[in-house]
Amino acid sequence: MVEKTIDLTGTSANGIEDAVALAVKRAAVTIQNIRQAKLVEAVALVDGNGQLRWRVRLELTFAIEDRLHE
Repeated sequence: MVEKTIDLTGTSANGIEDAVALAVKRAAVTIQNIRQAKLVEAVALVDGNGQLRWRVRLELTFAIEDRLHE
């Protein structure tokens, strides 16, 4: 099996877990065989009113399909 890893960024006002879920869900629209999402970084973004948003950076790993024998 061969796997590929890409970097993704997700942002949410509802927390770190939601930011991760949003990024993975969006990636799953175009990427199949997702194996894992590794949280590399989480940053709290604060606007002028003190409102927080969470930005996460993920390493998303997915399997590459073997199509050599089709």
